[in-house]
Amino acid sequence: MRIVLAEYATGTCISSGILAEGRAILKTLAASFERTGHEVVYPSAGSLIGYGTSVESDEETFSRVIEREAKKSDFGLVIAPDHILPYFTSIVEDNTVNLGCTPESVQICADKLRCSQILEKNMISTPTLLSRPEGELCVTKPRYGCASENTRICSDFRSDDELIAMRYIEGEHVSASFIAGQDILPLSINLQFMKIGTGQGGGSIEYNGCITPYSTPLSDTLFSIASSVSSILGCRGYTGIDFVIGDRPYVVDVNPRPTTSLVGICQVMEEEIADLLLKNIDGELPETVNLTGKYSFTKEDIR
Repeated sequence: MRIVLAEYATGTCISSGILAEGRAILKTLAASFERTGHEVVYPSAGSLIGYGTSVESDEETFSRVIEREAKKSDFGLVIAPDHILPYFTSIVEDNTVNLGCTPESVQICADKLRCSQILEKNMISTPTLLSRPEGELCVTKPRYGCASENTRICSDFRSDDELIAMRYIEGEHVSASFIAGQDILPLSINLQFMKIGTGQGGGSIEYNGCITPYSTPLSDTLFSIASSVSSILGCRGYTGIDFVIGDRPYVVDVNPRPTTSLVGICQVMEEEIADLLLKNIDGELPETVNLTGKYSFTKEDIR
C-alpha cells in the first residue's frame, strides 16, 4: 500500500525548535512502514530521512502537495503543530484514509483552554485554570501551541486571549502513549525530562526527551484516565497525554498526533507501529504490545 506521511517542519523547513523532533518522528514512522512492505512518500523542503520517497514542497505548497499525494495514496497521516493540525488533517481525510485523529477531535485538543474545560466538566483532574494567579505559582502557555513552546512558571500573569494560566503542580512529569480505536491499546508510560529554567518574570519549562518505558505503580491508573480522555475527546490513532503526578495524576496536555516519545517506543517495542496503525482502522488491534529493555534520549540526541 502507498502511505503519505506529512510532517510540517520537514515539509516546510521552518527554522524552529520542532524541526529535529518532527524529522525524528517522521523517520521513525517511515522506517516502520517500509519494514512492513509499504511504499512511503513524504513532503520535504530538502531534508531527507533515509526512508521513503521525498516529494518537493515548501511552506507555500505544503497543503497542495498533501492533497495531491493523498489522492494517490491508500492511507495518510499528518504531524504538525496543533494550531494548524486540524486544517492539514482535513485535507488528508478528504482525500484518503486518515490514520490519525479526526479534524474535529484535533480541533478540540488543540485549543488548550477548551480542552481543559471539557475535561474538568467530565471530572478529569487537570490543573485549575486561573484568571489571575493572586500570588500563587502558575504555569502560562499558549492557548494553541506544542512542544512546550513559550511555557513558563510565574506568579504574575495578565489575562490574554492567546495565553492560558494554570495552577502550578509540583510533581513527576510523565506521558502515556497509546493507540485509540474502539478502545485504547496502551503502548508505554514515559518519564519526561523537563528543563526548568530561571529568568526575569519566571522560569521556562521545556521538554528535553524521555525514558521509555517508565515503570510506575500508577500505570494502570494513567491508562484508565487516558481511555476516559480518549472517549470524551473522540481521539483516534496514536495519541499522547502529558501528566504531572502530584497528589494525584493531572492531565496537562492531550496530543492528538504522533509525539516524540514514539522515537523511543519504537526502539523497544517488538510490534511495528505501522502495522498497529493499519490494524486500528479495521478494529483488529492486539490487547497488548511487547516492550523489551529501555530507551533514553534527549532532544540533543535526535538533532
